[in-house]
Amino acid sequence: MSAVLDHHAAGDHAHDHHDHAPTGWRRWVFATNHKDIGTLYLLFSFTMLMIGGVLALGIRAELFQPGLQIMNPEFFNQLTTMHGIIMVFGAIMPAFVGFANWMIPLQIGASDMAFARMNNFSFWLMVPAGLMLVGSFFMPGGAPAAGWTLYAPLTLQMGPSMDAGIFAMHILGASSIMGSINIIVTILNMRAPGMTLMKMPMFCWTWLITAYLLIAVMPVLAGAITMTLTDRHFGTSFFNPAGGGDPVMYQHIFWFFGHPEVYIMILPAFGIISQVVPAFSRKKLFGYASMVYATSSIAILSFIVWAHHMFTTGMPVTGQLFFMYATMLIAVPTAVKIFNWIATMWKGSLTFETPMLFAVGFIFVFTIGGFTGLMPAVAPLDIQLQDTYFIVAHFHYVLVAGSLFALFAGFYYWSPKWTGVMYDEARGKIHFWWSILSFNLTFFPMHFLGLAGMPRRYADYPMQFADFNAIASVGAFLFGLAQVYFFFFIVLPVMRGQGQKAPQKPWEGAEGLEWEVPSPAPFHTFETPPKLDATATRVIG
Repeated sequence: MSAVLDHHAAGDHAHDHHDHAPTGWRRWVFATNHKDIGTLYLLFSFTMLMIGGVLALGIRAELFQPGLQIMNPEFFNQLTTMHGIIMVFGAIMPAFVGFANWMIPLQIGASDMAFARMNNFSFWLMVPAGLMLVGSFFMPGGAPAAGWTLYAPLTLQMGPSMDAGIFAMHILGASSIMGSINIIVTILNMRAPGMTLMKMPMFCWTWLITAYLLIAVMPVLAGAITMTLTDRHFGTSFFNPAGGGDPVMYQHIFWFFGHPEVYIMILPAFGIISQVVPAFSRKKLFGYASMVYATSSIAILSFIVWAHHMFTTGMPVTGQLFFMYATMLIAVPTAVKIFNWIATMWKGSLTFETPMLFAVGFIFVFTIGGFTGLMPAVAPLDIQLQDTYFIVAHFHYVLVAGSLFALFAGFYYWSPKWTGVMYDEARGKIHFWWSILSFNLTFFPMHFLGLAGMPRRYADYPMQFADFNAIASVGAFLFGLAQVYFFFFIVLPVMRGQGQKAPQKPWEGAEGLEWEVPSPAPFHTFETPPKLDATATRVIG
């Protein structure tokens, strides 16, 4: 995060003195600088991560033992619903947008994002939306309790907080669309001369493709929740069978958004890992072009697999076969990426600083998540696994060990450039080992619970599931504590500028334009486009 926030005053960079950087609260409220907006996104997403994490700990506290311990089932369902919505829309997506804001202009040699004021607007839209989501707990009847997928007919029966949730998601969707337009225009129009598309860093590629996905699917979500809203208040019957509607239609519309959404949350993570692994292997990324094509393939295929979430809704066998094969097919480009990262490390000169630990941890645990995703892709198997804890384990392996671990890898990799100081390496390694061990302690037992038939979203369970649930709950509290440790002992010190001063290029094997500017990155970078060498990774002269 952009620590040493007042490095202008300190006179670190003489040329910063006449760039009239705003100061005080105006700098943040009216921020138009991509670095400041990136910092705001990261702080917002971490706040939401902590709130969503507290909800998750409420869920795990209730499930520590069989029987109802500390809450009624209705409140338990509010927690499962809001935990999912807050983590997906409030924590993971904004965190990646924060990385995009910080790094894309630095990586392509642009002076800033294309639409600076729209950038500010798209961030500040998120704050009221986040407040509305959290505030829904204090409305009559409590927060929505329809699951994060907001399935009808439950959504048609919820109290007024459902409307607040719908409004919040509309605003978040508008924010995402504006952010995506900004990213696309920046990448396509503002690259430094000589940086062709096929010389761009992988992080920029994955975000370019993600931004197109967001623009394609966010309006679909808006449509689904608007139809829910009109069913609730304006007498329509889109999803109400009594009026000729169909609740399964909601699932089709939702998952047509929801499955590409899963890749929206993992493609930027692939981009970060594709930056970190070559840097600490001291080698070029193996198969760069194949990585670009694999990312594009994942994006295209993500539109034709949505109904694998719906194998138990009674679709015809032809439909089941189509979605089964399409889902298996999407594993191919994903595997290409895994093999390419491993091939990059092969015979490399590896060192294991914290960013690399998180990257290798990501590859290991994300691969487990990928395999457990292939299993319910088989329709007959899915009928057993549908809505059990096996599915919970699968998507947390992808989203926590996937998205979140990649975000940590990116933070440790780039924070010296953001803050001008090095994080404490020993503390970073503690954070990694504490996180990966407690993560596996939490979610690995859930595979067995699911295979034994324990359903999701239930506040109580039979005695035979007690031991694994107790283990998972202990793991969850340990994992939550690891993230509190991360904030207080790693993030706060670097934001305050405590630590060893970071060199311009702290990692020996790192390549790219971001390492051509001083640490911390000055308020204004690349005011004149840099002249690039043949590889488009270094500035000439």
